[in-house]
This record gives sequence, structure tokens and C-alpha cells, in this order.
Amino acid sequence: MTSPIKMPVIDADLVHRLVRAQFPHWAHLPVEAIVPGGWDNRTFRLGDMMMVRLPSAASYALQVEKEQKWLPKLARQLPLPIPTPLAEGQPGEGYPFAWSIYDWLPGEPATRERIADLAQFALDVAGFLNALRRADATGGPLPGQHNFWRGGPVEVYDAETRQALLALAGKIDTDAAAAIWDRALASSWKLSPVWFHGDIAWGNLLVANGRLGAIIDFGTSGVGDPACDLAIAWTMFSGESRNAFRDALNLDDETWARGRAWTLWKALITVAGHDANQREAEKAWRVLEDVLSDA
Repeated sequence: MTSPIKMPVIDADLVHRLVRAQFPHWAHLPVEAIVPGGWDNRTFRLGDMMMVRLPSAASYALQVEKEQKWLPKLARQLPLPIPTPLAEGQPGEGYPFAWSIYDWLPGEPATRERIADLAQFALDVAGFLNALRRADATGGPLPGQHNFWRGGPVEVYDAETRQALLALAGKIDTDAAAAIWDRALASSWKLSPVWFHGDIAWGNLLVANGRLGAIIDFGTSGVGDPACDLAIAWTMFSGESRNAFRDALNLDDETWARGRAWTLWKALITVAGHDANQREAEKAWRVLEDVLSDA
């Protein structure tokens, strides 16, 4: 049996030691933890112009090489800034994975109070996703373990979804939820694979002066079915903003059906699980209710 990887505490002291050992020309720069620092990666500010990201587990470490390779190529084809890799760190100081240093992008996570016009924000997000889908996908990373099969068929999460539906019987309209899921199972992306982000969520959308200013965290990105990028239609948008987002993307009904199913899956496993905190669970309930009523 393989022994589990022993992880040190990922804190500012570890980051400072890694930078000092591997990039001594930056060793004089202060290191400050970003709060919230992320789940897949722990994020730290390095000086005024850089940030450091360390995968928090082996399952996320596969994303480092992908981002190092593809983000510079994507950046030239996109209308908004995305992180630029400046250096790739290696395991050291007891830390077992590769890690990255990126440029610092200004802006704040996209909470509602920071957005001047939510419908315009929805149009800006859609414009970015349209450009991302048009980016050259030749040789791009197909769905797999590196991104938890984002961009592939929703079938990979069928067992989880069925278990959650059983656990929530009597608490939600499980017939309606199963119908949404079954429709997605019968559907697929029939065009050539396209780039998708994989986690278009408020924390990865940076707002500056009330508008979308940059997009970060491409760890779950890849090429395949872009339906997974539609979840924000229910997790952030509603009414006018949701309609604006949908109209601007110009995707067919079946892609929207799969996007709804991706959103349903995540909400179901969150509310049915026992490890979600109260805030996450309450938000997931709201999303679940919205997905079911909107169907």
C-alpha cells in the first residue's frame, strides 16, 4: 500500500522558504496570505506585483504544468487579463509538489455589491467565454483527472447524483431533478472540442471599478464541452442578467440542459453531504431551488 503524502502546513513561512531557496532574487519580497486563499490551491501575495499558488493536495498538483503551458497561449487570444506564469517552483522544504508564481492581477472577487450593473457584468462574462471558445484548441488538455472531468459527459457523476437524489427524497422534487439529469445524460457536445474555464464562479472573476476586469484560476480548464461554464447562470445571475448571459452566449438548448445538470449535480451533493458548512449549504439550497424552478 502506498503511504499518503505528508503535507507540511502551507503558510507564508513555507512560501518564503521556497522562494528564498529557488528564486533568491525575490527572497527580499514580503509574503502575505490571501484570504480566502482558495481550496484547490493556497494563494499568497509576493511583493506588490506577484502571487504564489501552491496546490493543496496531489489531485490539484496536475494543474500546475497545464497552466504553465497553456495560459500564455490563451492570454494572446482573450479580451481580458488572465494570470501570467512567471516561474514554476519545484518540490522542496518538505512541500511535495510543483507550484507557480504568477503576476498579480488587480481587482476584487465578484460579490454583488462590487458589481455596478449585473446585466452588463453577465454580458462581459459571456463575451469572455465566447472568446475562450474561439481560442485555438489544437492539442489542448482533454477532460480527465487534472480537471475532474470538466468538459466531459456528466455521466461521470451519475452515481453521486443518484445517491444524492435518494438522500433528498421528500425534501425536494426528486422527479423534476431526475428529469433534468436524465436529459443531460442523453445529450452530448457534437462539435469540435473548445476551450472552457471549468470554474466560472464569483471568486474567480475579478471586479475593478464595478466591471469585470480579469479572470483567474484555470486549474479546471480544458478543451471539450463548454456546458460546465454555464453554472453561473444559476449561481449568480437571475432574471434580466440570466437572460442577457444566455442570449449573448448563443448556445443550443441541449448545451444549456447539460449546463443545468452540472449545476444541479454540484448543488445536490452539497446539500446532501455532511461536510459542507452552513453557508455553503444555504447557498446550495438556493441554487437547487432556482435550477428546479427555472427548468
